[in-house]
Amino acid sequence: MPTDADLVILGGGCAGLGLAFNLSPYGARAPRTLILEQRDAYRNDRTWCFWGDDATPFSQLAGRQWRHLRIAGDGRRIDFDCGNTPYRMLAADAYYAHTLQAISANPQLSLCLGHSVLSEPEYVGGVWRIETNQGSISAGSLVDTRPVQTPVTDKPLLWQSFCGHEIETAEAVFDPSIADLMDFSEVCESSIVFIYVLPVSETRALVEYTVFAASPLHARDLQQGLHAAIEQRTRGSTYTTLRSEYGCIPMGGDAVQSALTDSPRSQVRVGLSAGAARPATGYAFQRLQRWGAKCAQAMVMNGAPVPQSPDRLMTRTMDRLFLQVLRAQPALAPALFTAMFAGVDSRRLIRFLSDTGSLRDHAAVITALPAGPFLRHLFAGRAPA
Repeated sequence: MPTDADLVILGGGCAGLGLAFNLSPYGARAPRTLILEQRDAYRNDRTWCFWGDDATPFSQLAGRQWRHLRIAGDGRRIDFDCGNTPYRMLAADAYYAHTLQAISANPQLSLCLGHSVLSEPEYVGGVWRIETNQGSISAGSLVDTRPVQTPVTDKPLLWQSFCGHEIETAEAVFDPSIADLMDFSEVCESSIVFIYVLPVSETRALVEYTVFAASPLHARDLQQGLHAAIEQRTRGSTYTTLRSEYGCIPMGGDAVQSALTDSPRSQVRVGLSAGAARPATGYAFQRLQRWGAKCAQAMVMNGAPVPQSPDRLMTRTMDRLFLQVLRAQPALAPALFTAMFAGVDSRRLIRFLSDTGSLRDHAAVITALPAGPFLRHLFAGRAPA
């Protein structure tokens, strides 16, 4: 049966554009692809960060990078040297422009802005049918990158909620040579709170207020903490808010689904609600780019998309235990994170956090962390009721 496309990608965000970008070099071998995006235009609405050398995908598009990061908490201030894999900040507008240019160069790929999906896609007679505000669309394969509309709030071990403003100050108040990765200056008994500051210049920075908690928080719940963090960092200098960011990421648990197990092989779900982010950190950008390259190759070679590969068993086990301890004892977070960044060689820790760590890298992280909290949690879980 003729279809409108070989592949429909629902959502033209980081994951959807990343997959289409990876399809673009295949030329005429690429499947006929439609990317359905509900927004009418792209704007600089978010920031992605990652560690990487010059060969890491999209590193050259990063607008700023830092070789030194600071972690403050538990009475310590750690200066973390990133060496040859600096911490890079990629603005959304640079990513959008780069991927859209590549997509437009391949006539097999079409971006459809202003297309809202009206109902869940249906699989009938080996064909996907998608009802949109612009009409019905049919395709042989479907990749759904949209966020889950009604997330199961009681399943993730923790939720990472964050809100940030990129600001411009009237006076020089920032040190652009070092970024604050985690500043645990605010004490909270029931959740984990830290400040994240990426200084672009002496007068410009992205300041974010982040909370790890058992339930997701709305942007309005974070505004007071964000305002206090900005006031502390600007030290009374007047400032202008250039743009804002908000996000809520599930960290571990059953709500993170790596694939739709009850769906045909021709459909996969990808995104933050489908395991895109590393459970213990929330980093997702490079994970999505690796998936995009793998999925594009599978579409060209076999005509079917593939889901994101699950993390290795050791990584899943370590992340789950780490999150369980953080959820049970949030006050330990500053001590655990500072111990990790102070006690592990930067090259090993960056590989571990970037999902490329070896067994020795995992072992180094385990050795650096205090064993007591993890052993007590394990034995408590095995105790009879």
